[in-house]
Amino acid sequence: MDEQYRATGFRLLPPVVKNLLIINGLCFLATMTFESSFHIDLANLMGLHFFKSSLFQPYQFVTYMFFHGDFQHILYNMFALWMFGYLVENVWGSKRFLIYYMITGIGAALVQTLVNWINFSSMESMAMMYSQAPTVDAFVNILKQQFPRYYEYEGTLRNFISAWQATPHDPAYATQSVDYLGQLIKLQMDVPTIGASGAIYGILLAFGMLFPNMLVFIYFLFPIKAKWIVILYGAIELFSGISNNPSDNVAHFAHLGGMLFGFFLILYWRKRARIY
Repeated sequence: MDEQYRATGFRLLPPVVKNLLIINGLCFLATMTFESSFHIDLANLMGLHFFKSSLFQPYQFVTYMFFHGDFQHILYNMFALWMFGYLVENVWGSKRFLIYYMITGIGAALVQTLVNWINFSSMESMAMMYSQAPTVDAFVNILKQQFPRYYEYEGTLRNFISAWQATPHDPAYATQSVDYLGQLIKLQMDVPTIGASGAIYGILLAFGMLFPNMLVFIYFLFPIKAKWIVILYGAIELFSGISNNPSDNVAHFAHLGGMLFGFFLILYWRKRARIY
């Protein structure tokens, strides 16, 4: 008979999960405090920036996973850490669980960096081709496809487009549009990746591999086996990542990266256990 799974309370949590919850909570409070009191964006400083960005620092491969964008973001991640992490840590022990958490979190950052490199290289090539024959229609199409938020909400940019459309053969606008694209790509590179989601998805994978037939109640209503939850969430992230919606603002491939690194790490540990 399949066993039903219900998470325990905070009092019974093992040390690593408990301390991760506390650290993430403190970082979230620090982010709000520094922003309101000193106008310092800690999430931007500690979040993972693309390596070509002037804001990039190597330590961000670790610090990014302890900072979150808003209350819903941290609530979702910490709930999943509490719900699945405590049982995985109790089975593995605190040392192995912490190693797994950090490796999947850093692995997620590496995968996200690779994906960003591919995307930004494509953007830079596109901007280079555009600079050879800039037109207002091509400029608008690029903005709609690659920078929809700037196109919809940036008033200065919309005014520029309107002025250019009024005099489409003015070379000054064409030159300025090339500069605009370079600035937008740089701004996109400066957007940080934050959150523990990569490591959380790694934990979800570990839970599914350790207890594949355990029933979990989704939204406290629908029982589903853990292995199907892992497959479902993995498929959703893969589809969302391939769809590549620029306005999504979710690092789907980072989530998949956490699962990927977690999968190979678990296989490695299982292989070592068989050898010894």
